[in-house]
Amino acid sequence: MKPLHTLCCLLLLTATSYAQPTVPPQAVEPGVSLALATQRRNDISQLNYELHFQLPAEKSKAIAGTAAIRFQLANRPALLQLDFKAGDYQVKTIAVNGKNIPVQLKNEHLLIDGKYLVAVKNTIKIEFIAGNASLNRNDDYLYALLVPDRARTVFPCFDQPDLKATFDLTLTVPSPWKVLANGAKTDSLVKGNLTTYRFATTEQLPTYLFSFTAGKYTALHQNPGSRAMEFLHRETDLNKTTRSVDSIFIAHRDAIQFMEHWTGIKYPFQKVGFVAIPDYQFGGMEHPGEIQYKASSLFLGEGATKDQFISRSNLISHEIAHMWFGDLVTMKWFNDVWMKEVFANFMADKVTEKLMGSQTFNLKFLQDHYPAAYSVDRTRGANPIRQQLGNLQDAGSMYGNIIYHKAPIMMRQLEKLMGPEPFQKGIREYLNKYAYQNATWNDLIAILSKHTKDDLYEWNKTWVNQAGRPVFNYQVNYSGNKINKFIITQQAESGPSRVWPQSFTIKLVYPNFTKIIPVKIKGQSLDLASMKDLEKPLFIIFNADGTGYGRFPVDKAMIDSVYQLEIPLERAAAYINIYENTLSGQGYTPVELLRLFTEGLQKEQQEMNLRMLTGYISTLYWTFISPEQRLDYSTLLEERLWTTMKQRSQGNQKKILYNAFENIYLSKKAGQKLYSIWKTQEAPAGVKLIEDDYISLALMLSLKSDTTLTVIDQQIARTDNVDRKTRLLFLKPALSSRVEDRDAFFNRLSQRENRQKESWVGSALAYLHHPLRQYTSMKYLPKSLSLLTEIQKTGDIFFPTSWLSATFNSYQSKAAMDIVNEFLHQHPDYNPNLRGKILQSTDHLYRNQQLLRP
Repeated sequence: MKPLHTLCCLLLLTATSYAQPTVPPQAVEPGVSLALATQRRNDISQLNYELHFQLPAEKSKAIAGTAAIRFQLANRPALLQLDFKAGDYQVKTIAVNGKNIPVQLKNEHLLIDGKYLVAVKNTIKIEFIAGNASLNRNDDYLYALLVPDRARTVFPCFDQPDLKATFDLTLTVPSPWKVLANGAKTDSLVKGNLTTYRFATTEQLPTYLFSFTAGKYTALHQNPGSRAMEFLHRETDLNKTTRSVDSIFIAHRDAIQFMEHWTGIKYPFQKVGFVAIPDYQFGGMEHPGEIQYKASSLFLGEGATKDQFISRSNLISHEIAHMWFGDLVTMKWFNDVWMKEVFANFMADKVTEKLMGSQTFNLKFLQDHYPAAYSVDRTRGANPIRQQLGNLQDAGSMYGNIIYHKAPIMMRQLEKLMGPEPFQKGIREYLNKYAYQNATWNDLIAILSKHTKDDLYEWNKTWVNQAGRPVFNYQVNYSGNKINKFIITQQAESGPSRVWPQSFTIKLVYPNFTKIIPVKIKGQSLDLASMKDLEKPLFIIFNADGTGYGRFPVDKAMIDSVYQLEIPLERAAAYINIYENTLSGQGYTPVELLRLFTEGLQKEQQEMNLRMLTGYISTLYWTFISPEQRLDYSTLLEERLWTTMKQRSQGNQKKILYNAFENIYLSKKAGQKLYSIWKTQEAPAGVKLIEDDYISLALMLSLKSDTTLTVIDQQIARTDNVDRKTRLLFLKPALSSRVEDRDAFFNRLSQRENRQKESWVGSALAYLHHPLRQYTSMKYLPKSLSLLTEIQKTGDIFFPTSWLSATFNSYQSKAAMDIVNEFLHQHPDYNPNLRGKILQSTDHLYRNQQLLRP
């Protein structure tokens, strides 16, 4: 304890230091700049939000809110900026330390003169009207989704990830409604037709992880292991709920147990709760205590494929992994948002490996991550894993396939470089050191570097800080029938010269045996001395284990035997590599590759590989061959798919082939066959179709019919679930055979209120711009591009990419490419992140100019 006179002197000095502001004001500009965030992080601590929202039953009524924001100040700013992206009318009153002050709202900030602030402890109380945009209000339910910087659209706050806070939440809702939030419910009070719920104080959370949901849900409670769990949903299909609910609880239990064991840290939050939301924007979002999921990803009916079950397990494991990576330890700034996503995907894959075995894990890892990563990294708009960010209002553009799919590949290579045990030790040290705090990628690299002799900083330069992928080649010399020299080389596909240190395998195939050659390349070339004096093989499989990243050479002798390769992983790696070379103008033409993959329909017996083949077939068919070639080939492809489906004995494989048939069919005969299936609801023998499948079929029939059908109207009448019915009503005009209806629908998308259900909008755009409708939809392209900036500002994080992909993904013509080029030419100073998204999403269109050129 300090002597009394010393304490008095310190208090006097502190009071004197607050006589004048000690921190000059930051510019008041939209969003949250890095400079503003840095200043506030230096000044503010011990942050708590006490929030109360009154949620009316009527969607049209305003949501009243109150906030008490308590914090300590190390230095008094001349001007304190609270983030609130709202209109003047939304702030009713504001009081600072018990004194009412004038409301000053400028450029998305509530401004508080420093003279109202005091030494150390401050309280700001605000009465306000909550913003609706990120509360996702529906007729009888709503949910808060505030990532990355949307908390400020709902309530006044310091909306930056490195100002973690505790939250005390109160919700007043219509009495029939159920509620779920980050904290556990502590008590409730019924008054008239309203119920007020109070929730326990949360652990330290950034604002983007604060969340709640309320509405007409079914509430389920189970304790499948050592802790109770709560689950809210709106699913009405008993077939789905009966088959899914227990598995959903168990998957959460298994993922938590795995993460606790691997990290050595107990589940770090007070409760486990999750909600299934119809037509949710994402697959899931990792709010502690209130994980949000897309309902269709959780509820699987009897027609679900093996891959869907694996994907559900992987999704749940991903969100649970976030409890440690992102929630317990959070990035300081959103330029490191990829850190939480890479570990969530990486750890989810480890859960899959434990539950389903290494063979399934390796195959799923390859199929999930590599094609998706290549779809961006091969483009002119490729971005590095770690990007720069000056203002949080642009944070949404950080998200994409690079952080979700290339980053896990990078992390797997890092684990191989360090070794599994040193890698795990380093990660455990990182989690313990920064628990309930914030950390950067450099903080993690510094810790991992202590557990390896390799130079991780040098390794980091190419893998993390630069975009693109390598292209591998090889040189082989033979002396007689033996290998004399074998050199493998790598070079950047585009951009500056650089190398990707990594490991993979090469497989030599002989008449009666095979030989695996491990490759660990650190430079531009590697002389594989271990291959000297080996016999000349029948053919070579490059990247045989599927772990290498880049475009690998294809041995033409291997292609002739690709379907005879015994290991499914090797076949999958070969399919990916052949496809990537084709898109780069190497080897097969798209028509030739389509024929090769069609041949594989009858030969490929592995379910996940069959799904990948049919996916490639669909892309080649609709995007990379000409309309004339498509018409010539459609009948053969229809017959092959239908015949193969009938021959297969496994229901999952039948379903995959049936779905491919429904996707590609063009003939009148095929259309009549599918219409009969839809009308009678009698699926082909061995194929299990549920309501979702018949809805998809109704939409496809409407798209491909030449005359106006009543299929959608009849499907709407058949559908009991209110959420699915509402979706069909939304999509109906996008599928109309009348061009005027489709034009009117697209024009309505200019209004923000008509884009609220982003997954619906993405589906509608895909129908509007389907290759069969492009003769009337190309006129939408300029407006689609001009809306992108607004889409980025008003939509959720994945919406700009889904908007662009659904619009441009299957265009082929030079006229469409000219529209894109003209837009970019007219906007030389366009937002670079959005420019990159345009180049990424139009990569198929760009490549078609070379692939379809006479």
